[in-house]
Parts: sequence; C-alpha cells; structure tokens
Amino acid sequence: MGEADVAGGAGERRETQTDFIREAIREDLRNGRFDRVHTRFPPEPNAYLHIGHAKAVWIDYGIALEFGGKFNLRFDDTNPVREDQEFVDAIIEDVRWIGADWEDRLLFASDYFDQMYEWACDLIRKGKAYVCDLTADEVSATRGSLTAPGQESPYRDRTPEENLDLFARMRAGEFPDGTRTLRAKIDMASPNFLLRDPVMYRILHSDHHRQGDKWRLYPMYDWAHGLEDSIEGVTHSLCSQEYEIHRPLYDWFLDELGVYHPRQIEFARLNLYYTVMSKRRFIELVNGGHVNGYDDPRLPTLAGLRRRGFTPEAIREFCRRIGVAKTDSMVDVAALEDCVREDLNRTSPRIMAVLDPLKVVLTNYPAGQVEQLDVINNPEDPSAGTRKVPFAGELYIERDDFREDPPPKFFRLSPGREVRLRNGYFIRCEEVVKDADGGIVELRCTYDPATRGGDAPDGRKVKATLHWVAAPTAAPMEARLYDHLFVKPDPDDVEPGQTYLDNLNPESLKVVRGFVEPSAAEAQPGTRYQFERLGYFCIDKESAPGALVFNRTVTLRDAWARIEKAAKGGK
Repeated sequence: MGEADVAGGAGERRETQTDFIREAIREDLRNGRFDRVHTRFPPEPNAYLHIGHAKAVWIDYGIALEFGGKFNLRFDDTNPVREDQEFVDAIIEDVRWIGADWEDRLLFASDYFDQMYEWACDLIRKGKAYVCDLTADEVSATRGSLTAPGQESPYRDRTPEENLDLFARMRAGEFPDGTRTLRAKIDMASPNFLLRDPVMYRILHSDHHRQGDKWRLYPMYDWAHGLEDSIEGVTHSLCSQEYEIHRPLYDWFLDELGVYHPRQIEFARLNLYYTVMSKRRFIELVNGGHVNGYDDPRLPTLAGLRRRGFTPEAIREFCRRIGVAKTDSMVDVAALEDCVREDLNRTSPRIMAVLDPLKVVLTNYPAGQVEQLDVINNPEDPSAGTRKVPFAGELYIERDDFREDPPPKFFRLSPGREVRLRNGYFIRCEEVVKDADGGIVELRCTYDPATRGGDAPDGRKVKATLHWVAAPTAAPMEARLYDHLFVKPDPDDVEPGQTYLDNLNPESLKVVRGFVEPSAAEAQPGTRYQFERLGYFCIDKESAPGALVFNRTVTLRDAWARIEKAAKGGK
C-alpha cells in the first residue's frame, strides 16, 4: 500500500500506492511538521461496523504500517444513551478480523473525561465558555441563518465564577436533563454554523457502560474528538469528508487550550450501489423485519459480510482497488464481489452440491455398490490435495440440467442424450418417470463403465459435464441464496410518496433444500467452499451436524451484469 509492503494474506498484491493523504504525510515528514506517524480508528460504539468502516480502518492502519508508525483503536464513547458493550465487543472483533493490529492501544474517550472536564474549566476561566440555560429548541431558534447572524444567548455574559459553580453542579447531577448546557463562546455571526457558540456538554442522567454513574454530564462529540487525538499524540487525524466543516472547530478548541495539535485530513466516504450505508437505515431494516439482524448476510455490515463468507483478504484488496479520493462517489458492488471471487477461487476447496435435486437411477450399475472416486480439491492449489467422493447407482443432479424437450443449444441431459458426470462416468437418459400430475420425479439412465474419470475408449464425445451427488451418502442441507438487497442501484431512486424501502428486492433471499457430498457434513461454521458450477458458499453459524446450512457468498459470475447488458440490447 505504499513505499513499504503492507502485511496481508498470502497471494495479496504488493505494489506502490500513492494518494493525496500519503503525499501530505510525506511532506509533513520532510518539512519537520511531524517526525513520526500515528493514526487511529475512532468508532462510536453505537452500531455495527460496515464495509465503509473497513475502508477507513485500512486507510488509518495501512498508513501507520507503511510509515512504520503506530495505530490506535479508540472508542468515541461519549453518548451513553446510544452506546453498549455489545457494540464495543462487535467492533473489536470486526477490526481484528479485517487484519488491523492496535497492539496494546485499545483506548476509550471515556477514560479522558476527567481531563476534558478540567480543560472545559480552563476555557470557562478564560471567558471562552459559559453555562447556558436555553433549551435545545431555543438554541436552534437563535442559531441564525445563512444570511443572518445568530442571536447571543442571554446567559453568554455570566462571570467565570458563576459558570464554574453551575458547571460543577451540572456534573454533580443537580439539574434535570436538557435544562443547561456548556457552550463555547466563539462567534454567533460566523459563516460556519458550527462556530456559533457550539454546545460542549449536555446533562444526561444516564449510566455509562464503562464509567457507571460517575458522570451526569457528557461531552459532545465535537468537543471531545480533537482532544482525544491530542491526548494520544495522534499525528494525522484521518476522517471522512463530512468532518471537513468541523475542522475549524477542532482547531479552535486545541488552539485556545494551547495543547498538542494533530493534523486532520479528510477523504471521501465509500458508497455502494444496491445497498445502504447508514446506521439509521440498518436499524430501520432490522426493526422492520426486512432483514434478520445486524449480521444478516444481505447487509454490508462486516458481521454480515463475514457470515456470508467474505474474506478479510478480499475486503482489503477491494479497499486497495478503490483507493483514496477527496470526492464522494458510488462504487459498483460488483467490484467487491470480483475481489471475493478471486480470493475464494484461489483458496476454497471444491465440492459438489445439488440445490434443486432430480433423482437419477443407473439401471445397469451394480446394485448396492458404492465406489470412491479420487477428486482434486482445488485445481488452483495443488497443495490442497485430493479427496474421496462416493459414487453410487442412485444420484442427484440439478433439475435444470435436464430437459425433456430441449431447446436449441441445450447440451445437457435429455432423452437419448449422453453426458459426462464430473469425475465419474458417461450416462445416457433412457426413460423419464413422472408422477400423476405429469411432474418429472426420476430419470432412468445407463452408464458406461469404461468412461470412469475420462473419455470413451471408442473416441465418442459429449458436449456437457454435470455435477452430482450420490444419493446413499449425500448430506441434506439448506442453502440460502442471497442477492442484492435492493432492486435499483440507488435505493433512493423512488417515485413521489415512496421511500427506499419500496425498492427492497423481494428475491434478496431464496431458501432451497438440496444435498451436498459427505466431505462437508462435519465442517464447522465459517468454512468456505466452491460448489462446482453453482458459486461460493459458506457454512452458516446456525448450521449443525445433520442440519447443514450454507450461505451463498457470491455466484461464479456477475449475473446482474449479464441481466443489465441484456436489458440494454447486448448479448
């Protein structure tokens, strides 16, 4: 990811990368502004991380690693109403999973509350902060507009002594929620609304997940954030573009306090087609029953992607490919899917599974015989070796691999036609068995014992090779076939009166029941496979021996791209 190699999984690309952030850091080191590099990833523990956070982590951590610096994982836990230890634990798991190492620097803003309080008192003594009795609505009403300055609070000129007394009583819990705030005294006519006497502290009679009932007032994010970076000695505070307008406020606080001053640099957020990247919308989707929890494999949360079978190596490669920009843009989710296909193609063992089973009986196969075929586990990785796959006279194939009346260019199985069973034999369909309603329930076929694992001795050829599983040894399983959560690239592309929820894809999850070869029957949740001809699948956390559940990670190819191309008249 730069002048030095960035550690990653085996087979990951290592090449020089540059961008405006790295160039700024190099310039800072050349001119002596800093003599080291120290970054941090500062999540708020109020939700699960998503793929956009993975990009931020790999900007922060990747740059620290590249420049031989330090990296902190630091929780901005300043709002006890929305935060929970569950989110802390999930974020730690996610950041560790994608490969970032904070060593011994797992930090929390709440551990700095005493220092922040003393700094607030310093600003009060300097006449730069005051206790305000206006309600939140009154503060908003007096903020002014783009063309008019705000109105100064009637409490703006309280003496430092009065402010210090009130501030101490706020800390002690003497006043109800919402009755008083501590505000910075900056400029009610500033063109930057964030500098119009912003709130620094609000009263919250709420216990904190780490501090318990010690505090009854809590710092606002804008007051705390820059101070945290200063306390930790961060050199480069890298954050998403929406915080650019906040930078003058962070600078004001640090300059007025006269404390160590990091440099803030902003970058564009990650936005993906066919999904949403919003904590609020994740909550709406979960609470509305549109998805099954924050780790639903249809969500772009890291927990959801991990459960679906995405690898950290694929996510890191995706972050590398999309790079670092200053302007927000949309990225096609196909780019992420391409990365996971490439990684899983290299690393995933192949097995055979049938998702829509159609029974095949080989009428000339020895009754009761089960033979073991030697099959390569991964043609991309010779070290993966081989496995034994049982073959028997009763098999399952995909129902879609048979047509009683085949259309033109359909080369798979049909009456009188011969095909190859992968790693097995040539078979020919001799008879179609139907139920009383005319539905096909069984195919009766013959096999050629001279074609095991290869071509026919007489040189005859077949045009199709089918995957299969042996019925006597096949393990029953449930497969969850996931697709895009929304039918439109931009979920907010709606008609008047609609919301993004009207663009939910009703086919985003399809559950089927089929069979898989027995080699996967005892595999643990999280194990990834390529189901030959079908796609990449991962064993779900709800799976158990005898009740296998697989999640489809991604198809073998981008089916949506083909659909869109066909819709535009392509072939």
